[in-house]
Amino acid sequence: MGTQVSLHLRGPRVDTDPAVEPASAAVFGHLRAADELFSTYRPDSQVSALRRRDLPRDLWHPWVTEVVALCEEARQRTDGYFDPWRLPGGFDPSGLVKGWAAENAAAHVTRLPGFDHYLNAGGDITAGVRGSQAPAWRVGVEDPADPSTFLAVLELRTGALATSGSAARGPHIVDPHTGLHTAELLSVTVTGPALLWADVFATAAFARGGDDIEQWVSARAPGYEVAALARAP
Repeated sequence: MGTQVSLHLRGPRVDTDPAVEPASAAVFGHLRAADELFSTYRPDSQVSALRRRDLPRDLWHPWVTEVVALCEEARQRTDGYFDPWRLPGGFDPSGLVKGWAAENAAAHVTRLPGFDHYLNAGGDITAGVRGSQAPAWRVGVEDPADPSTFLAVLELRTGALATSGSAARGPHIVDPHTGLHTAELLSVTVTGPALLWADVFATAAFARGGDDIEQWVSARAPGYEVAALARAP
């Protein structure tokens, strides 16, 4: 998916529990399987075949069927500001797939008893902390105008955080209504229960812009909020 992924586990037996290694391997195996299906960089992926319009629906992998349905739900929930059918090059579900895949992959370690987990997929994070006494994960949100500083440092116990912006990849997020790259914002960070929807609403909010982004997100995604925001100078 054109990004780096890191997995962190925290617990008293993390180096000795025999279940840790296979569960961790399953996380990355799941992500590799998702990449094989959804990567727009791979000509042999099913998404690339969909973009060429040469993959009949009856040959879709079940994950592709699920993601296409989720993309339609996301399009409706975001007033069309997340619309993978109206992007340059054809259908591109990347703004949803990364969060969806990372969250599903993390399920392989959430089932391990006694461990906290933190999965970071290119800055999109899903995490869990077991027990009220365990410390929260602390996440620094990079300032896109000055990578040596943070916009915010957030505490994450159980839930997700996703950031969309132009700092790392340049202008790549398009307003589906206009077909133009948006320049009003530098980054939007959304937190909430599920990484899939945090990812979707961070992308949609970045594409939409406006002075009411926080209210727009909370009205359409109860339980989610804009936790950090950087506007272009």
